[in-house]
Amino acid sequence: MYAFIVNPNSRSGLGLKIWEQLELILKERHIDYQIYFTRRPGHGTKLAAQICDTDADTLVVLGGDGTIGEVVNGIRNLTKLTLAYIPIGSGNDFARSMKLTKDPTKALLHILNPTDYAYINVGLLKTPQIERRYAVSSGIGFDADVCYHNNLSSKLKHFLNKCKLGKLSYTAIALHLLLTSNPKSMRITLDDQKPITFPKVYFIAAMNQRYEGGGFEFCPKADPEDNLLDIIVVSGLSKFKILCLLPTAYKGKHTRFKGIYTYQCKSAKIESVQVLPVHTDGEADLRSDTATFALEPDRIRFIRS
Repeated sequence: MYAFIVNPNSRSGLGLKIWEQLELILKERHIDYQIYFTRRPGHGTKLAAQICDTDADTLVVLGGDGTIGEVVNGIRNLTKLTLAYIPIGSGNDFARSMKLTKDPTKALLHILNPTDYAYINVGLLKTPQIERRYAVSSGIGFDADVCYHNNLSSKLKHFLNKCKLGKLSYTAIALHLLLTSNPKSMRITLDDQKPITFPKVYFIAAMNQRYEGGGFEFCPKADPEDNLLDIIVVSGLSKFKILCLLPTAYKGKHTRFKGIYTYQCKSAKIESVQVLPVHTDGEADLRSDTATFALEPDRIRFIRS
């Protein structure tokens, strides 16, 4: 049986309309399914946990990166369910990384008749206050601050979504915040290696997927099936150089420049001299001076097409 978790507010309210169109297909084909709507932030986690106690064997998420991030936090046993995703958010970095179709109808038909599965890793963030999974990425510093303000700027996101330019909201806010942002000293420990100190860090992100922030290919080598995290550190750059490099990140060309450091590892511990914003899948409701990124030992089966 299929269980659908739908964020009706995705893409500035279009989520519900898209679901209503897809539900007609399910009814026409006499598909056995259950539907659950998210009502508030974090609700997707509770719904996913609830679904784990039903007969559903395939969990389909309709929403953005934040919604799928909530859902993976609610799945108690990652090996017991098959996950599927119909991207209807504004950034859709998970879908972009997994090369999923943008057409909701085609996505549903793939899910009903799957031909290709991926067994993907799930990221794990630990701070002294909380432990949380993520599907796309987690980060500390400037990128988390951008995510926080992006989520607050509902009017800007709504306007850009209406113009089908929702992914640009991250870029617009990043440019604005860059003017007032100041880099911080951070120390990073990769696996069991010797710690590395970076004196002027803008942000550090742990990527399970290649893209973040609505299309920035921060870690071009990231592969959600390789049992490795890809780490990006942005440090020691002037604000002018960051402005110049930002467009190159859309194509993953930024990694060849000085001040951009990338690594692959099983885990990474970040220690900052100051408490900073921390995000998971674009949801930046955390603040900490310490963050450890790792991967869950189990992978989840995902319908790619």
